[in-house]
Amino acid sequence: MSENTITFVTGNANKLKEVIAILSTSESQDGMSKVGKYSITNKSLDLDEIQGTIEEVTINKAKAAANILKGPVLVEDTCLGFEAFNNLPGPYIKWFVKSIGLSGLVDMLYKFENKGANAICTFGYCEGPNAEVKLFQGVTKGNIVDSRGPTDFGWDSVFEPEGFDQTYAEMDKKNKNTISHRFRALDKLRDFLTNQ
Repeated sequence: MSENTITFVTGNANKLKEVIAILSTSESQDGMSKVGKYSITNKSLDLDEIQGTIEEVTINKAKAAANILKGPVLVEDTCLGFEAFNNLPGPYIKWFVKSIGLSGLVDMLYKFENKGANAICTFGYCEGPNAEVKLFQGVTKGNIVDSRGPTDFGWDSVFEPEGFDQTYAEMDKKNKNTISHRFRALDKLRDFLTNQ
């Protein structure tokens, strides 16, 4: 792996497409997406996820990936926090969706007036083993609503961003990619990488 290649650690094809669409500033001759002087590739790794804050989870994943791949890595952790639950389920949202499904998420807020939620995305960039992990975080506020739109991308169909009358799932991908929590985090990361 070239020192100017960053490996985005994900096995999620939808996430990979979205990250490349948002992050890329150009394409290299070999067809790889580029951000400044860096080419972006991906690899699926089964990394342990510790319990903790989104920052702790992201740092741990980035360090583990850098140690395995012995080079620059990018990892991501996404949270969905309900205001009524003091931002829980937070980094455990993936497990909540797997356990109770999207309708279960909506039902969790049944007795609460406040349906507010924060979609939080944190990217961790680590240049290699023993290097410091740099974090880039984006937040989009919104509300939890009954599922609308395709249900093939996490909790997108139950999250309606503030100021919009569509869920993430109902939005055109180009529009979503200009307002999402992932966009906000990647915008910061892109600025960092293009200034290296």
